[in-house]
Order: sequence, then structure tokens, then C-alpha cells
Amino acid sequence: MKQDLLSFKDWTAEQLHNLLTLAKTIKKNPAGYRKALDGLSIVALFEKPSLRTRVSFDIGINKLGGHMVYLDTQSNKLTGREDVKDMGANLACWADAIVSRVFSHNTLEQLAESSKVPVINALCDMYHPCQAVADYLTISEHYDDLSKVKLAYIGDGNNVTHSLMLVGVALGCEVVVITPKGYEVDENIIKLTQARAQQFGGKLTVSTDINAANGSQVLYTDTWLSMGDETPLADIKDTFSGYEINETLMEKTGAKFVLHCQPAHRDLEISSSLIDSDASLLMQQAENRMHGQNAILVQLLASDFEPRN
Repeated sequence: MKQDLLSFKDWTAEQLHNLLTLAKTIKKNPAGYRKALDGLSIVALFEKPSLRTRVSFDIGINKLGGHMVYLDTQSNKLTGREDVKDMGANLACWADAIVSRVFSHNTLEQLAESSKVPVINALCDMYHPCQAVADYLTISEHYDDLSKVKLAYIGDGNNVTHSLMLVGVALGCEVVVITPKGYEVDENIIKLTQARAQQFGGKLTVSTDINAANGSQVLYTDTWLSMGDETPLADIKDTFSGYEINETLMEKTGAKFVLHCQPAHRDLEISSSLIDSDASLLMQQAENRMHGQNAILVQLLASDFEPRN
């Protein structure tokens, strides 16, 4: 039976820990997984532009011995030509999986419903599960016990935030989400995360007070305007100005590391000097997009694969 990955809201702590372990194994021994996707073809169906997601999936699939077909629905004029469910059913006739980066989560649900092959969420308006895998993989490479990590996300409550919350509490982390008023995370995601925290032992704090980040080991931010949001920066700059991550905030909170899913706007949500500092894990985090996604692909498409030593 096929398994989709539209979000991690139904994944257990054990499943998530196993996925991170698999990602580390593949990262350490890439040659052993060179034929994990041998003979398999994956369609990458993208409505939104991308640097890290497209390149990391393309190269990652190649490293696993598979083949990726990239479809830009905007440039190729696929959008609006036929129903999403028909696209999903057709693509499943040839492909072994569909990786999709879309505007609406509903699009992913239609693809998954109509496709007989796994559908993987490469970003939508509600979730960014592949990013969350890379994020916690990166953190776990510096902290063996994630249950002792306090992660503070500071900025706009968005799809990245939602996935950080849902995955983090299941891994046992203390996740603090700090947003300006009016830019909070989705209430339903908060309730779901709180339920997962009770089940798996993590902790969630939601606040508008920057001081809630004190005592964190890791600070995390994202762009103040999500891709596709055409709100003029000047209209929100004053609202977000107190939420910039910089060296002063790092010192105040006691945080050792900083994360950003990128693209980053230097000297807006994060200081340029901090991006280039020893505290920055941005490039390790970007590299881990590929390793995390490779683990997802192996888990969903080749779980019985035996790697070479």
C-alpha cells in the first residue's frame, strides 16, 4: 500500500527518529545507497519557483540511482489545462512517485487521492515537511538528545513554522514560536501540536514576546513575507523590526546556533554578519535538505533496500 507524505502530523516519534537515523546513515554511506531507487522515476511537479528544493531533489534522486522529471506548471503552461486529479492519475501511469511544490495544500490532497503512487509535499501553504527533516537532522548533528533542545522560531507564523512545531514536539524538543501580533500560526496546528506534545513528551510555547526565546540553544527565522505574498515590505517592516535575529539577540538568549530555511534577506529578518558567522548552520541545513529528502524517498519507495557496506 502506498504511503504519501503530505505532512508529519500523523507520524509517531519512533517513525521520525528512524527517519533521522536513516538520513544520517545515507549521508555517511552514500555509495551504499547508490542503487536504492534503481529503475525508478520521480516526477517533480512545481507551481512555485525553487533553488534548494529543486536542486536537492534532482541531485539526491540521481545519487540514489533514480531519474527525476521536472515539470514547471507555470512555464510549461500546465496550470489550468486539466484537473489536478487527472494530472495525478496520468503521472502515476509512468512515474513511481510525485514530488510536488504547490500553492495550496488542497492541490496535494487531490494529487494523493487520484495517484496510485506516493505524493511527497515539497512545500505548500500549510506545511514544509522536507524542510523540517533537514532542520532537525542539522540540530541532531550537534545535540545527541533532542529532548534537551530548546528551539525558538522567531518571525512570521507560516508553513515552515507548522512543520517545525509538529515534528519538534514529537522528537521531544521544546519548541517556542514567537511572532508579531497578527502573524501567529494557525490555531488548528497549535491544538494538534499541543496534543502531540502530550503524547510524545515535547513542549510548545506560543508567544509574541521576544523574551520567550531566552535559554534557547537554537534560534530559527524565515522571511517575513512568504513566497507569493505581494505585500510591500514597507508595510510590515515596522511590525517585524523587533523580531530580527542578530548577534545581540543571540547573546541575550544564550543561543549557540542559528537556522534559516532560505532564501534569506540579509539585514532584515537576520543580520548579514550572523549568516556568515560560526553560529550559522545555514549551509549545513541546506545540504541536509538532500540527505533528509533521500531518506524520505528510500523510506517511501525502497524501505526493504539493503545497502552495500
